[in-house]
Amino acid sequence: MAELKRFSINQMTVKQLSLPELTEACVHLGVPAVGLWREPVQAYGIEATAKLVRDSGLAVTTLCRGGFLTAVDPVRRAEALADNRAAIDEAAALGTDTLVLVSGGLPEGSRDLPGARERIADALGELAPYAAERGVRLAIEPLHPMFAADRCVVSTLDQALDLAERFPADQVGVAVDTYHIWWDDRAPAAVDRAASRIFTFQLADWTTPLPAGVLNGRGQIGDGAVDMRAWRERVDAAGYAGPIEVELFNDELWARDGVELLTDVIERYVQHAL
Repeated sequence: MAELKRFSINQMTVKQLSLPELTEACVHLGVPAVGLWREPVQAYGIEATAKLVRDSGLAVTTLCRGGFLTAVDPVRRAEALADNRAAIDEAAALGTDTLVLVSGGLPEGSRDLPGARERIADALGELAPYAAERGVRLAIEPLHPMFAADRCVVSTLDQALDLAERFPADQVGVAVDTYHIWWDDRAPAAVDRAASRIFTFQLADWTTPLPAGVLNGRGQIGDGAVDMRAWRERVDAAGYAGPIEVELFNDELWARDGVELLTDVIERYVQHAL
């Protein structure tokens, strides 16, 4: 249907569905695209996944995730770079041009946020040309500040752009995720600043109280504090015309029937984002 022409379902939103179940449900419900995650794709097989998705007629909007580039130890840094090169190769094999990067938290015992961010820049200097040769763009995703210590020292869209703008606009950009930036009164202007560097736009709502561990607190769109339509209109006005991906991590949602959940997500997307 025309309302879903930009819609993409992130695999983690309905992780209770196997890849064959996911592709079958997408075809049945008219979903044109999926965002994939490395771990379940690796378990199913890169080539098998690429064939399954291709044969189903689905586009792959993103692959998640690369990143974790803040290590100080030379061995760990080399391992991270090797893993990111592998992720780039996987993205190319799956037919997506966008690899999402979660940059990494502070190394154990460190309190040096600027130093950690500079190591991300150094790593991007090695990875961006490698990705460009394979037709893959790197999308830096800022995460909410509650994740700065252990998961992502890039907490705002402006910080992500400060890194991305060191590189060509067709190589390194940003992921705009409503869950992570909705609270920041500088983020709307940062969306305008990002313009052609917006490589992916993702939706999730902010609901409270957050669960233990906070990671799986991404709320169903329409259930929380985020004005989805306003953010969609903002990224559109900045020139973004690409897919809109719904990415939810939520134990209560994962306990539901996967096809039922996907149907609900589609209805919420149409109601709250369009």
